[in-house]
Amino acid sequence: MKMAQKDNGPASDPHAGHKMSDVHGSHDRHAGHSVAMFRDKFWLSFALTIPVVFWSSDVQHWLGYTAPSFPGSKFIPAILGTIVFVYGGLVFIRGAWGELADRKPGMMTLISLAIVVAFGTSLAATFGLFEIDVWWEVASLITIMVLGHWLEMRAISQARGALNALAALLPDTAERVNGADAQSVPLSELRVGDIVLVRPGARVPADGVVAEGSADVDESMITGESKAVSKVAGARVVAGTVASGGSLRVSITAVGDQTALSGIMRLVATAQASGSRAQALADRAAAILFYVAVVSGAITFTYWWFAGDREHALIRTATVLIIACPHALGLAIPLVIAISTSIGAQNGLLVKDRLALERARNLDTVIFDKTGTLTRGAPAVSGVAAAPGTTEDNLIARAAAVESNSEHPLAKAIVTEAKRRNVTQLSVTNFEALAGRGAKALVEDETIIVGGPRLSIEAKVAVPPEVEKLTTAWATDGKTVLYAVAQDRLLGAFAVEDEIRPESSEAVDELHRLGIQVAMITGDSKTVADSVARRIGIDEVAAEVLPTDKAAAVKKFQMGGKKVAMVGDGVNDAPALATADVGIAIGAGTDVAIESAGIVLVRSDPRDVVGAIRLSRATYRKMIQNLVWATAYNLVAIPVAAGILVHWGLDLPMSVGAVAMSLSTIMVAANAQLLRRLKLQSETL
Repeated sequence: MKMAQKDNGPASDPHAGHKMSDVHGSHDRHAGHSVAMFRDKFWLSFALTIPVVFWSSDVQHWLGYTAPSFPGSKFIPAILGTIVFVYGGLVFIRGAWGELADRKPGMMTLISLAIVVAFGTSLAATFGLFEIDVWWEVASLITIMVLGHWLEMRAISQARGALNALAALLPDTAERVNGADAQSVPLSELRVGDIVLVRPGARVPADGVVAEGSADVDESMITGESKAVSKVAGARVVAGTVASGGSLRVSITAVGDQTALSGIMRLVATAQASGSRAQALADRAAAILFYVAVVSGAITFTYWWFAGDREHALIRTATVLIIACPHALGLAIPLVIAISTSIGAQNGLLVKDRLALERARNLDTVIFDKTGTLTRGAPAVSGVAAAPGTTEDNLIARAAAVESNSEHPLAKAIVTEAKRRNVTQLSVTNFEALAGRGAKALVEDETIIVGGPRLSIEAKVAVPPEVEKLTTAWATDGKTVLYAVAQDRLLGAFAVEDEIRPESSEAVDELHRLGIQVAMITGDSKTVADSVARRIGIDEVAAEVLPTDKAAAVKKFQMGGKKVAMVGDGVNDAPALATADVGIAIGAGTDVAIESAGIVLVRSDPRDVVGAIRLSRATYRKMIQNLVWATAYNLVAIPVAAGILVHWGLDLPMSVGAVAMSLSTIMVAANAQLLRRLKLQSETL
């Protein structure tokens, strides 16, 4: 499959343009951050927090122990707490500065407000302005905040795992063949037309065509198909796939950003950064939550200050700001998007447009283009009827001998059937193409003619009843009937048709189980279309549709507000793909069709349409679950943090508020990870 994309970097660099962008919604607050940075900050902050807590007078009183005393020991909490504030908290303050500079106060601003209030309160207490010990809370608060961000960054990094794996598929070097020698060269030196040697167990360095050799190639990381594909001379191979059981000499046809692997990575990266209605809702909720938190904090401070509890006024204000941090909201949608996109990529389903995937959950009808989508797009023999006195193998061998010199698609279908059955190859001479009628040749000193129904009439040969019964049924089903005649007698007949993919009926059955109607658009005659529809189980058919009218046909299916998906593979499908609510391109199709679609099926398997719908529905459920949890958590937690339950003996410490906030984030992340258990196809497939 060729993924035609705009050049995003030097073609000489196979990895150009593939540095992973941050998950949408997490990029701003984590710009320049890494998992390792937050990990290091957590462990050092944690190590410094232990003595802060140990020498805290409140903790000593609660647990009934006395910490060792020595000159300056009473300043341990203040000194180490300040270090934790500067080392662990500065990253949040810098983030807040960036948010305020962009006039988009958000999570970092809330966290910074909380830790600055807590630090100021602790510093004031150290200088005797308050009789309260909160350094242990400041240190533990910042440590827990850093831990929460570390876990968040890890979750995001894991969600990008499939893309990182794709990036790692390309080898660093290739063996370029130069005459009788093979020289190891960097991938950046490969050019179109070069011949490279791919040894057993090695990865194909760039897209190409097998020039020599044969091997089984593992394409699972590209297509999701676990079964190895046999490759011989003339077969296409894709960068990143693994050869086994043989070696190949490959003529390079695409390098760098022009390879299918690079195209797949761009599609997936674009999908992870593309817009989402649920994401927009979460962003608005997070923005509103900032102002809710600030107002709640102001009300909390004012109430407790004038109530006479000035020390706890500051503490409770900081707790409100901490617990209201929209961490869970910020992670609720981006993580689900990243995971669902990766799941799709691992299963040969590429999401170019997030909105297309979201719309797929509400589909009423799926329309398939027939040729190349439900069928293979090439004629194949689907029936053989040998006349009495002739065996099927003998009939096929003689017809294939005649057709072996013809370039006609119907002729190729008979030759392919002969190869499939491994029939004996017969010698042939005096081949002659009969314009509009068929072909004839001398096969083992006997003149044999292969052609359409006119042939039997012109040759004046009798068609046995058993053969006529089958040919009549084939013609009724819209199949092409070919006859083979040897001088004055009929050898038999063939039924040739555009072969239906064996997966098509399974895809239709699964769509029906999901409550979705299935339709088909084709330019073929109504007889052929109805025959295919009947055998597959399709509900509605639009036959004899001209390429220019396909988009109009899609609009008819959309009447009454129905949500429609169009699945196609050709240039003439592009307008229909763009017109449909969800455009799905078969990956083996043309670049134009792929560019017009929101979802691409790499494997050209119509069952993957079912997988796309399952993924859409499961992704939406996870988004809603996360949004509900994150919103409900704040509705309950903010009043508790403000001290609404103090009169009943429940006063939430800052550190506990930080734990609650982090646990909320972890729950959202864990719920998103459950999406990985999704099976895109039912067990029956």
